[in-house]
Amino acid sequence: MTETLEPERRGRLRSLAMDVRPFRFPAYRRLFYGNILSIVGSQMTLVAVGVQVFRLTGSSAMVGYTSVFALIPLIVFGLLGGALADSLDRRVLVIWATLITAFSSIIFFVQSALEFQSVWVLWVLVAFQSAAASVYRPARSAMIPRLLPDKLVPAANTLASSTQSLGVIIGPVVAGYAIGHFDLKWTYLAEAVLLTAAIASLVGIPSMPPEQKSARKGAFGRAIRDVWEGFRYLKTQRVLLMTFVVDLIAMVFGWPLAVFPALASGTFGASSIGWLYAGSSIGAVAAGLVSGWISNLNRHGVVIIYSVAIWGASIGVFAFTKDLWLAVLCLALAGAADLVSAALRMTMLQVRAPDHMRGRMQGVFMVVVAGGPRLGDVRLGVMATVTAPAFALWSGGLVIVVAMVVVAVVCKAFWRYEANASAPAMN
Repeated sequence: MTETLEPERRGRLRSLAMDVRPFRFPAYRRLFYGNILSIVGSQMTLVAVGVQVFRLTGSSAMVGYTSVFALIPLIVFGLLGGALADSLDRRVLVIWATLITAFSSIIFFVQSALEFQSVWVLWVLVAFQSAAASVYRPARSAMIPRLLPDKLVPAANTLASSTQSLGVIIGPVVAGYAIGHFDLKWTYLAEAVLLTAAIASLVGIPSMPPEQKSARKGAFGRAIRDVWEGFRYLKTQRVLLMTFVVDLIAMVFGWPLAVFPALASGTFGASSIGWLYAGSSIGAVAAGLVSGWISNLNRHGVVIIYSVAIWGASIGVFAFTKDLWLAVLCLALAGAADLVSAALRMTMLQVRAPDHMRGRMQGVFMVVVAGGPRLGDVRLGVMATVTAPAFALWSGGLVIVVAMVVVAVVCKAFWRYEANASAPAMN
């Protein structure tokens, strides 16, 4: 009897373990490793810029304003980058955009070494690097369906989401050590080195010219027109549109970072700040390690709605916690739910959208993923100031849960969406 049950246990464990089948494909492995290097490098520079701005100004508000200079180029060039990914060779586009990003890191290094005392120089560089990085990110994501069978795309996106969360932990830790033991400028140079290695990782990935060639001339002029066509296409695809709507709801009403400093200074104590910021990423990484079941899911719409509702409920419970470890547990649960939602939403965009629209859909995805938390910071910060942090958190969580019930009732096509019926949606 024991001998019979043992294979069953092993089978159940394999179904829970992270699905690493995409690593069987050499081209995907190269793309994955390059993505790790890019994420860690960008997080290191994010920390370094914040430290340098604070050293120059002594103002946390000025550090906050820095994100605005990153967000606006991200929106503009994220959309343009997605359009370029549909009209140019994606591999070539990623190489050149990553090269420009690495060059911006070298400029960061130079200005730090020369000890420039202008926050405006930093903000201009932040905007320039954000623009360059926003061009290659949609193309990287749009490359995945060309490298893997459709059935492995959910696993690839789970790996990507887990890696993103792990990079959010590793990058700042490494940057903090480098800044504390060496010098700020070496952190900038480290990103340039990591990005150069990321470019090298693309060697061996096949060329990826567009499957549908446009007769229009001028890449950037065509890209601007293609952005508009992308929004027109999205307007006709209600299921794809809802992937952005549910994420915006989750981030605008549930993004908790804006009150972490206040909670650390009052409820949990100053030493809690690092744990609060890392909480959701810890949960996402932990969930990624037991994410094999995600590849076997069929009803993606149902799981996304439940995942977003769990995110909202976790943030709502977090509002009432007074114990730090219970608070981290709530944030970790929220992060785990967000990993599932993000992996499946990206999979829907990559598999359901036709190849000539994938770059633009990934561009919109990146803008929503980056812009939603910024809007959430504003909502939560203002509401917490007018009322109280706890009320701002639990009321936002409640809105998310109620909104997911409404989505399930109103948008039946999204609720019923199944992976085995995910042929590319055509115009």
